Amino acid sequence: MRGEAQLELLLKKEKLSPRHHEIAGKVAKQKRISPEDGLFLFQHGDLAFVGALANVVRERLNGDNTYFNRNFHMEPTNLCVYDCKFCSYSRLIKQRDDADAWTYTMEDMLDIVRKYDGQPVTEVHIVGGVLPQYNLEFYQDLFKKIRAHRPELHIKALTPVEYHYIFKKGKVSYEEGMRLMLEAGLDSMPGGGAEIFHPDIRKQIAADKCTAEQWLEIHEIWHKLGKRSNATILYGHIEAFEHRIDHLEQLRQLQDRTGGFQTFIPLKFRNKDNQMSHIPEVSGIEDLRNYAISRIYLDNFAHIKSYWPMIGRTLAQMSLAFGVDDIDGTIDDTTKIYSMAGSEEQNPALSTQQLVELIRRVGRRAIERDTLYNILQDHTETKFEEDKQWRGYIDLPVVQS
Repeated sequence: MRGEAQLELLLKKEKLSPRHHEIAGKVAKQKRISPEDGLFLFQHGDLAFVGALANVVRERLNGDNTYFNRNFHMEPTNLCVYDCKFCSYSRLIKQRDDADAWTYTMEDMLDIVRKYDGQPVTEVHIVGGVLPQYNLEFYQDLFKKIRAHRPELHIKALTPVEYHYIFKKGKVSYEEGMRLMLEAGLDSMPGGGAEIFHPDIRKQIAADKCTAEQWLEIHEIWHKLGKRSNATILYGHIEAFEHRIDHLEQLRQLQDRTGGFQTFIPLKFRNKDNQMSHIPEVSGIEDLRNYAISRIYLDNFAHIKSYWPMIGRTLAQMSLAFGVDDIDGTIDDTTKIYSMAGSEEQNPALSTQQLVELIRRVGRRAIERDTLYNILQDHTETKFEEDKQWRGYIDLPVVQS
């Protein structure tokens, strides 16, 4: 059922309160909902209601288009100077001899990039722990070498958590530091490190990393350089609905000023092997509600992404009916951040064919994009033949009878 028809059917139900109808009316008329409206949706919006509203917004902005790209991750190290309570991935520097710890050299990292020579990947996503030896000069050199080796590969790298540390250690301002990164070859920034902006929660789960204000400032500086970035939230732990709305509101306000955010990615707290393992994870229903309300609230964001390595393929597929229009990329088993936290995807890798079929099976249109959402291939009519070397696709000729 198309979004508008689905919403019209829901609004005929007598059980909906006047407040439900008021908020639905705002969405139908493309009017912005307030923080109070957003909180009401978290408190009183059932899955069907918020899903219908989100689907209207999703189809208004993107129709049936569902985006993905061919990417791989590079995680230079999981050793880190910070001690985030929710993190299952990182090891403190004093744990450098831990069997699960790793640190790559410059050459190791370039070898990862070279591994994809001849393969049609479009993006390298670089994020990991924060280490003193990975300083300003190191990342300038890394970006320049990647750019020299493969000029067309989009470098999406590091979050304000890393940049705050790097620039402070290098004694440069945020403005100068981001300019240096741009000149070295950085193309865009991922959305990590946002966690929860509200200080009451942030100080309990990530007290020693950059503040919310610093995270937002670095993104704003990057946007003013004419570049794009993503945004995230870490939800489903000790935060309340009010904290989620505060987070969304701060992102919406920055997007009003700059327009530099491309996509919002809600990231689910997973509780395996971390200092918050005693906190139960939220349900799949709450995941879908969170996607939907995020889609409704962030009216100035073009895209909402469900990160399939975090929630699994099935829930990612379901999310496409709850406001989501992007499911990330092929990944190729190059990230451990969520597998170490207990996600369903312990070896996250999907071929182009698998991603396309996942999208097609729920009646959406599979669109292969680059990092900046330029359309590379509409896979509506693509026929596949498995290529075991790079797990890609081949368009088969049409035989006229």
